[in-house]
Amino acid sequence: QVQLVESGGGLVQAGGSLSVSCAASGRTFSSYAMGWFRQAPGKERDIVAAINWSGGSTYYVDSVKGRFTISRDNAKNTVYLQMNSLKPEDTAVYYCAAAYSRGSSIAPRYDYDYDYWGQGTQVTVSS
Repeated sequence: QVQLVESGGGLVQAGGSLSVSCAASGRTFSSYAMGWFRQAPGKERDIVAAINWSGGSTYYVDSVKGRFTISRDNAKNTVYLQMNSLKPEDTAVYYCAAAYSRGSSIAPRYDYDYDYWGQGTQVTVSS
């Protein structure tokens, strides 16, 4: 079992920055690729960014490329999402997720790739 706890969400004005974190406990964090997803009201949950177990490979959805950065610290069992130049359309509940994939260079981009999910943290961007 892997337990994931997100933190750092909140309210920010358009153009501002926010960082969310996800702390993992349980089995070996470095055995897992990690992803950030988001779900806006009335919409499906979509991938935002993903990172493989070592941090050497990342994936970003087109809408956040150049604005968001995913990173991880395996010593701290934590994955981060730094969000800059935020837009109102970035408003959503942000979820982190873990996919068992030790040794893989792939940063999984589909929700069915993931085995464990956090409870989510709200990010609201005001215009």
